[in-house]
Amino acid sequence: MKHVETPARPSEATPEVPSVDVTLRVNGDSYRLRFDSRVTLLDALRDHLGLTGAKKGCDQGACGACTVLVDGKRIVSCLALAAQYDSEEITTIEGLADHGEPHPMQQAFSRHDAFQCGYCTPGQIMSAVSLQAEGRAGTEEDICEFMSGNICRCGAYPNIRAAIRDVVSEGNDASV
Repeated sequence: MKHVETPARPSEATPEVPSVDVTLRVNGDSYRLRFDSRVTLLDALRDHLGLTGAKKGCDQGACGACTVLVDGKRIVSCLALAAQYDSEEITTIEGLADHGEPHPMQQAFSRHDAFQCGYCTPGQIMSAVSLQAEGRAGTEEDICEFMSGNICRCGAYPNIRAAIRDVVSEGNDASV
């Protein structure tokens, strides 16, 4: 039996997806990009800008590994179209350090050994920074509730909560 390639009928042809021009403001720098209008913010950051801190975990918005901040608010970047964030300020884990000095939340995660494999750590830190800025880190229950969108397969939750409590109790400004 021979396999014969048949051309697609006009009704079966795949419509061309439009490209969009987008200016992404990431970690204080602006980037003018052109890509498929369906590109997610996560893929734009990783594949177009080489910022690989945000991780592709579930690709369904359920694990939090891809968490970044947009205008100071946390989002799961795997569910966000990059074109939606034209000219908004995006902060990734790579942008938290201040002139090479790790952010207070990054320091606390290190101090409290709040990671094991480290895959979820960038998303955990970005959520923790936002959590504090939102004023939702007042109690252990609040921390558990408002960090529940970030999953750690290694189970480093006690140390993650300790790191967050440490930054909150020290009164460090964890904002970006």
